Amino acid sequence: MIEVPGTAITDSEWLRAQLSLSAKRYPLGDRVALGVLWWYSASSVLFGAVVESRDPALSALTLTLDPEGRVREARSPVFDGDLPARTHEMLTTAISSVAKVSGARERQLWAIAADSLATRLLWADKTSQAADFAAMIGPELPTPRYVEVNGQEFVRRVSCCLIYTAVNEDKCTSCPRQKPAERLERLSRLVG
Repeated sequence: MIEVPGTAITDSEWLRAQLSLSAKRYPLGDRVALGVLWWYSASSVLFGAVVESRDPALSALTLTLDPEGRVREARSPVFDGDLPARTHEMLTTAISSVAKVSGARERQLWAIAADSLATRLLWADKTSQAADFAAMIGPELPTPRYVEVNGQEFVRRVSCCLIYTAVNEDKCTSCPRQKPAERLERLSRLVG
């Protein structure tokens, strides 16, 4: 495992290297898809700190990466300040960096962040806080959404990770780029 400071995300050269590592896992992906896929994974890890009330500032975070460049952990101290404002600052900086290096649209990356927040809140059994917390972070962040299928709650994604464009596979089960009935039927199969 490799440790880097969270501020590495603002280093264009470092971020380009991470996207190059992603290209080995997602060989069909173009630069935009690689940026989206990298951010999809990284933002979920970054929101771990937020949901656990730890400092989400890039300057406070230490990122642990595997040899393939995937962000596996984000560590930081407990934070008792204005968590939504600090999260907004982190997201604005990180999203700007990823957009600049990959060519992905910032709006697309904010949508991915909303889904990452929704996922982390679901895992922490805090979905009731999602809308209020997202609104406090800022207007760029779409409201996290959920759907209940056969008694189980899932994230109703607003973003697409683009993995199906980078590897020769189907869209994810919860992909918003499929017909709603198809997505619901695929989710239903998960809970039987």
